[in-house]
Amino acid sequence: MGNPIGAVWRPMFRISPHLSIPEEEIELSAIRAQGSGGQNVNKVSSAIHLRFDIRASSLPALFKQRLLRLQDRRITADGVIVIKAQQYRSQEQNREDALERLRELIEVAIQPRKNRVATRPTRASRERRLEGKKRQAETKSLRGKVDY
Repeated sequence: MGNPIGAVWRPMFRISPHLSIPEEEIELSAIRAQGSGGQNVNKVSSAIHLRFDIRASSLPALFKQRLLRLQDRRITADGVIVIKAQQYRSQEQNREDALERLRELIEVAIQPRKNRVATRPTRASRERRLEGKKRQAETKSLRGKVDY
């Protein structure tokens, strides 16, 4: 049957069964890899540089906030995720690696936080803590000046 009139098919990058983003929001560019590899490294642009602007993406607002709050060195102050993949010799493998790392980073942010269940320390643990404090106080009191 095809697409409804006016609908445009766009390739989507699937993050989870319920969440995907248009591939056009992910900027991929091929660059030369660093490190050893001989002539291959000097001639072939096999590394992939991935950029994903969190603020300009079509992710739900809650997920954007969670991503921006993550303390990850791959997220810049401007809210752009930058991933450089150069582990493999082939450009396609590096592309897959970069996309997988982006998926993992977003999955971490979209997982719901578990509510903390308040617990109380046991009587034995309280007694051990107080006993330790008494021992420390005794040790410190022995460090004072000696009275002859």
